[in-house]
Amino acid sequence: MPTPTPFRKILIANRSEIALRVIRTARRMGLTTVAVYSSIDSGASHVEQADEAICIGAPEPSASYLNIQKIIEAAQHSGADAVHPGYGFLAENEAFAAACVEHGLVFIGPSPEVIGSMGDKARAKQLMRDAGVPCIPGYDGKSQKADDLQAEADRIGYPVMIKATAGGGGRGMRLVESSEQFRNALSSAQSEALASFGSSHVLLERALRHPRHIEIQILADRHGNAIHLGERDCSVQRRHQKIIEEAPAPGLNPATRQAMGQAAVDAVRAIGYEGVGTLEFLLDTDGSFYFMEMNTRLQVEHCITEEITGLDLVEQQILVAQGHELALRQDDVRLTGHAIEVRLCAEDCDHDFMPQSGRAAFWHAPRQARVESAIRSGDTISPYYDSMFAKIVTHGPDRHAAQMRMLHALGETVIFGLKTNLPLLASCLSHPAWLNGGVSTGFIAEHADALLQPLMAAHEPLAIAAALRCHQPGQARVPRTLPVPLKLFDKARDITTEAQVTWTSAGRYDVVLDGRAYRIGILAKDDCRARLTVNDGEFKVWFWLEGSHIHIRWNGQNHAFTDKTLEAYLGGHGTAADGQIRAASSCKVASVSVASGAAVKSGDLILTTEAMKTEYQHTAPFDGNVRDVCVQAGDQVSEGDVLAILDPA
Repeated sequence: MPTPTPFRKILIANRSEIALRVIRTARRMGLTTVAVYSSIDSGASHVEQADEAICIGAPEPSASYLNIQKIIEAAQHSGADAVHPGYGFLAENEAFAAACVEHGLVFIGPSPEVIGSMGDKARAKQLMRDAGVPCIPGYDGKSQKADDLQAEADRIGYPVMIKATAGGGGRGMRLVESSEQFRNALSSAQSEALASFGSSHVLLERALRHPRHIEIQILADRHGNAIHLGERDCSVQRRHQKIIEEAPAPGLNPATRQAMGQAAVDAVRAIGYEGVGTLEFLLDTDGSFYFMEMNTRLQVEHCITEEITGLDLVEQQILVAQGHELALRQDDVRLTGHAIEVRLCAEDCDHDFMPQSGRAAFWHAPRQARVESAIRSGDTISPYYDSMFAKIVTHGPDRHAAQMRMLHALGETVIFGLKTNLPLLASCLSHPAWLNGGVSTGFIAEHADALLQPLMAAHEPLAIAAALRCHQPGQARVPRTLPVPLKLFDKARDITTEAQVTWTSAGRYDVVLDGRAYRIGILAKDDCRARLTVNDGEFKVWFWLEGSHIHIRWNGQNHAFTDKTLEAYLGGHGTAADGQIRAASSCKVASVSVASGAAVKSGDLILTTEAMKTEYQHTAPFDGNVRDVCVQAGDQVSEGDVLAILDPA
């Protein structure tokens, strides 16, 4: 009979929304929680919400959230008798799980041995083949010599996928279309894998042209019981990272659904798995499916499975870790309705989804949806951690209902001060291909022109910004025109527009922009929302005023303006077109590939930066010569900093 492992106090070895998620369930179960935090997170929500909190080091993950010794010491100091790893950081780290067990702590997850076996993608594929689970043809041998890997890629045939054998989340992964591209892609993938997971080891797989990403949620206990909780479709991705998930998968053949679920259960039984986990598969256009990897932890997208099953997966993790037998059998699992989750990320969608860091001036979450987030107005999104800052989840009796509820929720979501993927998410959920169901992992790349449309020029938000900038309740009861035009700089379009503002009566303004006249009436206003009229229409508008900065949300788009009336306009940042290669966000220089004076061709690699654990390659915009390299490897740079200057040939 397996030995029970009761515990009363859980240390959560993670941060942000997943730490809050664990705290919420633990509190309901009567368990005490201990938060850990880096020095930059001292005022974070998870620190405030936990029963106890301990600082474990500097902001860099290696000094805090990835520091096994400090986390174990924090657990011992607090008297915790269990550790929940969340997801990311050390959640799938065999050494961390082993350290917990060695120090008498219950690790809320599978055994260290299972984590190690499934965390190594090459070893995992062999175990799955032994268990009869179909795997993608490829190479997962020991040799990591570039020549050997090149030969194997040529044998497999292009396109081929390079994947880091450790870790996940799309890091250390590159799609290679031709033999000529392989060496550069291999070097980049290995460098990113080493920085993210401490290992540069990669494997190769034949790349499927239009696969869907389908995953099966499993639950198993130490008594030999294992069940699956249905599937999730996670095909909407950018940079191999998910941003929209739904359950169940639309249009999935019932026989395929049954086969994938059974394969997942067979797999976890074969390896003696314990706890919550996920088997990820690629579904080909002919209905064939192949094992991709296993996540030996709670998934970011676990919420949608909770919505359609009615289960609390964190509670199930805790019960299994305490030694309880599953209360459910496969026939007891009932899937009800449809659920959708979107991931809100601080990123610049117009520049290859470059992660953004900085202060969120204002944040408002939708009321009629499930929101998993730790962010608050005024919080800073750090460059040290993942760019995801919130998840929004909707559930309905069917897919259409869940989609309509999600679109409404996104319309009620407001974030000012940072570039985010909010408009992209709404575009994806309104696109005909997504509405038809069954899109592939290439959905965003294939429809980028439609999904990533630039911010449309709109005079209404400019006129509203001008009126809000000048508004003082009760002032100007007689008509009065501003003595000089208001100069509003639109950062998104890099232009300044002059607005002539006239007070016509209390709260009412005539605004003239580029020869167009707008009548703005401010009927009611608080710190962040106004009820107003624009010509003959009445609207409710979210806004944020901070110093000379004015943020307006209009027709589902954010508009940011700066009042330049009293200062000379200095213009925007240089662009790569003028030879100045600039940082698109706060980041670290990972490597420099050229020297000053070097001749380069268009597309040649100049340097590589790293932001939020993701590498970005900066290439030459034209044929020319390198006038100056302004940085060196290891430098930390800010958004807009000049990294290198090129002169055209």
